[in-house]
Amino acid sequence: MTPKGDETLEARITGALVGAAVGDALGGPVEGYSPDQILQRHGGRIHGIVGPWHGDAWRTARPLAPYHKGDGHVTDDTLMTHALVRVYDRVRDHLDAYAIAEHLVPDLMTNPRWIPELETEALPLQRIFLAEKWLVTRIHYGHADPREAGVGNIVNCGAAMYMAPVGLVNAAHPRAAYAEALDVAGAHQSSYGREAAGVFAAAVAAAASPGATPDSVVGACLSLAKDGTRTAIERACETAARHSDFESALGPLREAVAPYDTVGPDYRDPSLGARRPSRLHSVEELPVALAMTVVAGGDLRHAVLGAVNYGRDCDSIATMAGAVTGALGSPCPDDWAKRVAEASRLDLWEPGRTLTAVAREVFERDVRRRRAHERAFAALGGSGCSE
Repeated sequence: MTPKGDETLEARITGALVGAAVGDALGGPVEGYSPDQILQRHGGRIHGIVGPWHGDAWRTARPLAPYHKGDGHVTDDTLMTHALVRVYDRVRDHLDAYAIAEHLVPDLMTNPRWIPELETEALPLQRIFLAEKWLVTRIHYGHADPREAGVGNIVNCGAAMYMAPVGLVNAAHPRAAYAEALDVAGAHQSSYGREAAGVFAAAVAAAASPGATPDSVVGACLSLAKDGTRTAIERACETAARHSDFESALGPLREAVAPYDTVGPDYRDPSLGARRPSRLHSVEELPVALAMTVVAGGDLRHAVLGAVNYGRDCDSIATMAGAVTGALGSPCPDDWAKRVAEASRLDLWEPGRTLTAVAREVFERDVRRRRAHERAFAALGGSGCSE
């Protein structure tokens, strides 16, 4: 039974965005490490916000320098999510790849913002990962067709990690969220990276439905997902159903998803075939995030901690798990949210208010468009009401 808080649209949207940011901040300091390494470094499992892996040496310690990961700092997952909310705020309608080219790319290139991991104001472009810099390279400098700009980029979860706003604007309509996210993500990714973006948006939209449960969210994902992404989600969630605690699930979940993950056992030393297009493979992050949601019974705290202690790309896994469980209505612990907001110098709640207003406007516009189509179709002698 998913723990429920406020059931309103604003609460679901805000809960998902706050949950995503908090998951991101908790996962950041242990990104790239294994569960055993995390256990040894922290003397046990992580149960909240922790400091940098290398302590005060974070400015120079490889491989993470110069980023201050830890102490409640969000990473590029949240920076990109909030940037997409700003695009929705400007467009105030459904988005496509051209909206990314016309609004997101300039925002990354020209608007300085506080970057928590750099502890300074800078252009977001100076913080985002190479897979996200691709957007600027291909669209701004390469003048690529935005709908095809993602082709050639490494295939990872870079597009999926910030697609929660697409699911929230399409709350309770996972099929629409899936289609819109695939269009948006065409500017950024191809293959199973693009597919993961669509399925993650669908998961968030399904979670925001009245009466949603972890099982109904997974069901919605499986009804839409294709190829290796679908199979990886199915295998991971079948495994998750046999566990009610993340500790016992850590090893089995990695075993379940490993055949579909191209990175390989050593996250920091990817295999030769890593992150290349394929119909047989999947990003690791989305299946594990959905699986942790199942293990946790939809509880945000449990799902996020499971994602964090899984290691590997755990900031993105926890971002996704936090978004899905937040959209389900599970509340984020107040102490986590307040500390992350303060440490990152971000208002974690304002993006939710903004996106809620946009979602309502888009829904009203969709209703008008649908009614106009119904009238036109009826006038052609088709079925439907002509009122």
